[in-house]
Amino acid sequence: MGRMNRWAEPTLEDYTRGYMEMNESELRFVSRAIRRKKLFLALSIVSVVVGLGLAVFYAWQMATQPGYPVGIRIVLVILILLNGRQNLRQYRYATILEKLTPQ
Repeated sequence: MGRMNRWAEPTLEDYTRGYMEMNESELRFVSRAIRRKKLFLALSIVSVVVGLGLAVFYAWQMATQPGYPVGIRIVLVILILLNGRQNLRQYRYATILEKLTPQ
């Protein structure tokens, strides 16, 4: 059974049975996200590696150089790690979209 109310939240049944219609721009968005899925994962991994590497480097700098200014550098590390988290989220969304779209 499809949804009776247009504004109601879609159910899993709506998605799996194909009751949700997508227009052309939504289909392009979904196909683009699915194509970029591996890119999102690679960017996430690189961001985490770079963020952790910088964190270790700045910690070493703090340990060996008294008075090393670390404030803005910690903000940079946090932003890089948050970017990696967002790319991982996009990868997960693309994976779900791939499962929900008909082949």
